Amino acid sequence: MSTPRQPSGGSGSGNGRRPAPKGAAPRAGAPRGQSGAKAQPAKGQPAKGQPKAQPAKPQPAKPQSGRGQSAAKAQPARSQQPGRSPSAKAQPAGAGAARTPRAPQQRRPEGRPPARSQAAVRPRRPLQRPRALRLAEPKRRLRVITVAMSLVFSVFAGRLVQLQLLDADALAADANTNRYLNIPITAERGSITSSDGVALATTVDAYDITADPAMFTPEATGIPDAPEQAAALLSPIIGVPKDRIAADLHTPKTRYKRLAAQQTPAAKNQISDLKAGLEKQAGSRTCQAQKRLLGKPADQGGRTRVDNECANPLAGVFNRETQKRVYPADGLAANLVGFVNGEGEGAGGLELQYQKQLAGKDGHSSYAQSGGRLVPTAGGSRDPAVPGNDIKLTINRDVQWAAQRAITDQVANSGAEKGYVVVQDVKTGQVLAMATAPGINPNDLSTAKQSQLGNPALVDAYEPGSTAKLMSLAAVLDTGKANWDTKVTVPNRLVRAGQQFKDDVNHDPWYLTLAGVLAKSSNIGTIEAIETLGADQLESNKVLDSYMRKFGVGRPTGLNFPGEASGMLKKPEDLVASEKYNISFGQGPLQMNALQATSVYSTIANGGVRVAPSIVQGVTSPDGRYTPTPPGEQTRVVGEQTAKTLTSMLESVVDDEQGTGGKAAIPGYRVAGKTGTADRGAANGVGYDGYTSSFIGFAPADAPRVTVSCTLQGPVNGHFGGQLCGPVFKQVMEFTLKTLQVPPSGSQAPNLPVEWKP
Repeated sequence: MSTPRQPSGGSGSGNGRRPAPKGAAPRAGAPRGQSGAKAQPAKGQPAKGQPKAQPAKPQPAKPQSGRGQSAAKAQPARSQQPGRSPSAKAQPAGAGAARTPRAPQQRRPEGRPPARSQAAVRPRRPLQRPRALRLAEPKRRLRVITVAMSLVFSVFAGRLVQLQLLDADALAADANTNRYLNIPITAERGSITSSDGVALATTVDAYDITADPAMFTPEATGIPDAPEQAAALLSPIIGVPKDRIAADLHTPKTRYKRLAAQQTPAAKNQISDLKAGLEKQAGSRTCQAQKRLLGKPADQGGRTRVDNECANPLAGVFNRETQKRVYPADGLAANLVGFVNGEGEGAGGLELQYQKQLAGKDGHSSYAQSGGRLVPTAGGSRDPAVPGNDIKLTINRDVQWAAQRAITDQVANSGAEKGYVVVQDVKTGQVLAMATAPGINPNDLSTAKQSQLGNPALVDAYEPGSTAKLMSLAAVLDTGKANWDTKVTVPNRLVRAGQQFKDDVNHDPWYLTLAGVLAKSSNIGTIEAIETLGADQLESNKVLDSYMRKFGVGRPTGLNFPGEASGMLKKPEDLVASEKYNISFGQGPLQMNALQATSVYSTIANGGVRVAPSIVQGVTSPDGRYTPTPPGEQTRVVGEQTAKTLTSMLESVVDDEQGTGGKAAIPGYRVAGKTGTADRGAANGVGYDGYTSSFIGFAPADAPRVTVSCTLQGPVNGHFGGQLCGPVFKQVMEFTLKTLQVPPSGSQAPNLPVEWKP
């Protein structure tokens, strides 16, 4: 039902406007010709019997000025009707007769325009249900994942090509800071012991201080002078000059350098503590930040070096466990045992001679390191070292001590340049002692002179003098040309080869037995005795030469000791002038070392059989197997009867009042021996300078067991062998017999006559 129109001719409404509802403000800007319409329900409520309409969207009304309404409050614009432009002007009253006039709208409290009339409201659309969720298509999702994975693998492949082909050289260079290092493992050096198993040379733990020079470059450390800083820290600890350390560290192409060898555990610990402190300091946050900036561009805050406080110049310093050679007995048998050099290798004596056996076989260890630290997960290899053999000597430690003390005292008392004592077992040829004075202490060679580093008992070759007369008389007796009681007339002078020969003292003619010639050590009597060996002097010298060579003169002893002197024995046909005669009493073209001279007397003591000397009793391998040294080669030199006769003749040297060796007598034991006083050859090889004094003998004479020799070179407080070396012989022999528990002699010496009356 439509609202009825109002009449157009109401009072006061000549302009066609409808009056404002009672109590409501007049509507501003209401168009003409639309007054009188019935008001619409408030708030857009539909009229009774009308379908419910959707509320129209409010549109803001443009204020319009109506007559007499300038002070009225503006009302909201009316709703737009269908088919009409909201901006259309109001039509005249006559023209709007065919249209239904709009009812006046009430103002909503919230300022919104009232709802449109039912005729002007569109029918409300029915509510739509929510759309169902559509799932993604599996094929499409699979294609997306495939494309993404392809992109990822493409990135990986590109990076692999870069690493393997493009950056391979650079990465290989960088890998130098994390690569395998090969470190040698020094084998434990075998010990050298005395005959009773007491160590004369042994090995203790020590440490080699090593370095990896590649870790001292500016790129690795972040500082330009890492080698110099490391050298300044290490030099006071290891005792190596700074310049030498720095030079070793300036070799980056070398991955291993040994800065110092055989350092003590205390030095090793000091370096480790210092290195740990520097490493902790360099690991601070500030220092790590500095290191991360190394090599970066300057506009990114890059650095060319780190502060000294953030550098660890000892990062490339390591220690390698090794051994150090020590000599528990200090100087005991030191000249025989020898010493090692700074590399731990034998440099003298038996240490040098048996270097290969003592050193064993070195091993090696390889491991990966990074920044100076072991990388435990990177694997490695280890080839263990094989320890060296232990060398057991024939040296009796107690006898060696007695011999060394005796010769040291006598060298000092006589003012001699040097001296040596040799003690030998007559049955086995084993050397029981070989003492030298002045000696050395291999634990500290800083004070030793170069001339003292050898073993003069084997290295020195000297003219033996009268001790060599034993060989001359042995040849005469063994060939049957004479006997001990053969009568010899000894003048004060004897002219041969245009030269006068004499004895050590002037004398009237002596009437001596051959035993007396040996007892009084007559040079002239010895010359006369050897002249009986042949039809002429050349033939006599050939016979004498053959015996001397069987005694071991002119050839090595068989010890193969480093620097050992073979001595000299000139061939008979090469002897000239006085040499043909000098050789018979131990002067001229005849030279021997102390062991060779001792072996001559041991041969007589052993019944005329020479046993090659030995100084090594046996060798123990790393697995504990002991291998004894084979017995020395035996050579028959003179007959057994000749040896017995010579022994009795040697006893006369010690027991007879006219003998020259009375100071060598030992109560309770029969002693056989011979003195020697020789002109000593000058150091420059021209002429003579000083004397060589000696005494060699064995005891007990009735059952020989030990031979002892004493030699002094260049004594100034006396020069006769009997006076200087006789007491040394007695002291050493007496101690040795007691140490070996040799029983006293059970008989008296024969006391062979030394003179005869014409």
